[in-house]
Amino acid sequence: MNADLKEFVRRALDRKAGRDEIEQTLRAAGWTRPHIATAMNAFADVDFVTPVPKPKPFLSAREVFIYLVMFIALYKTVYDIGSVGFDYVTHFFPDPAVDRSFIFSDGLRWSISSLIVVSPVFFYTFHLVNKSIAADPVRRDSRTRKALTYLTLLIATITLICDVSYLIYSGLGGEMSIRIALKTLIVAILAGGNFFYFLSEMRQGERV
Repeated sequence: MNADLKEFVRRALDRKAGRDEIEQTLRAAGWTRPHIATAMNAFADVDFVTPVPKPKPFLSAREVFIYLVMFIALYKTVYDIGSVGFDYVTHFFPDPAVDRSFIFSDGLRWSISSLIVVSPVFFYTFHLVNKSIAADPVRRDSRTRKALTYLTLLIATITLICDVSYLIYSGLGGEMSIRIALKTLIVAILAGGNFFYFLSEMRQGERV
């Protein structure tokens, strides 16, 4: 947050200027809406003799650990689900150039085993994080949470771009098959689901 902008907002609120008036003035001065919103949200909308700052999110080492475990478990869970889907597609729509028996026995068993271990870890930590935010909504603005969420959005975006590009590439080359189409669909569902969920989470955080 720009220190000069925050100080300006604090002084304006201290002189009892209206929030709409402050926002219009800053907009006229060339400040963007996100910068203005960040500075305005630093102070609680309460009637007091002086501007009241909002509490800043604080994350303990334990909470950072939980966030890291949750997102790592998320990535592994999504990967394993995709791997299981790929194995079933390969099994029911085999590629003659691939040793189907190896993929279906070893690969599928390993993915399912990993899912049994990792997915409960994700859901448990996900529950802990949501419970913590419900008890203290300020935690929604934590830097660790935002950084990992935006990293997830970046990964999902890159995955979707590569997925669609590969689908178009296969179609233009006349290599399109139901096997390729189904695998592309699996990737799109997993990456797209994560993208839209975490995008809605970030938008919800901006409205709080």
